[in-house]
Amino acid sequence: MLTTLKTVYSDTRASDLAWALGREPLPALAVLDLELSGAKLQLRLLGASHQVLLEEEQGSCSETVACMPGSSTPLPLGVAKRLGEWEYEFAARVETLSRGSFAGRAQELLALVADHPNGLAGTFPGSPHAFTAMIAQRCEGQVRWRTWHAYPQEGQLVVTRTRVGVRMAAPVGH
Repeated sequence: MLTTLKTVYSDTRASDLAWALGREPLPALAVLDLELSGAKLQLRLLGASHQVLLEEEQGSCSETVACMPGSSTPLPLGVAKRLGEWEYEFAARVETLSRGSFAGRAQELLALVADHPNGLAGTFPGSPHAFTAMIAQRCEGQVRWRTWHAYPQEGQLVVTRTRVGVRMAAPVGH
């Protein structure tokens, strides 16, 4: 699903993004509710940021990547945590692209997400390459999602990847 977000694109920077687990739902500009083999997932666009709410038999999880005033947790490159029965893994990277490459990559990602049944993307009025996009899937008993946060004024794309699933038993040694 592709939507134009009803908000002014504010000149935020990739370096302003912060990460948090367990935050309450924040006001969203666009929402996509999904049911993935028993897991209820809500993808939420919060302007130049995202929030994912996951509910399953084993519990619930909330991930927020946003410009959060007063947050002391900058966007980490990677996080691995145990959440009750689940293992949560998060990874982020920042891609810096030339103006031409950025425009091409933005069009490619928006087309991918717009056509995906579990995809949600929002573009900002006045800046066609300013967007936030998300795709979710269930794979091998895990719920996974990827996000892209575009900052065309800097030529930067923040890419995140998250995986949440029941903890696997460690294999017994030979």
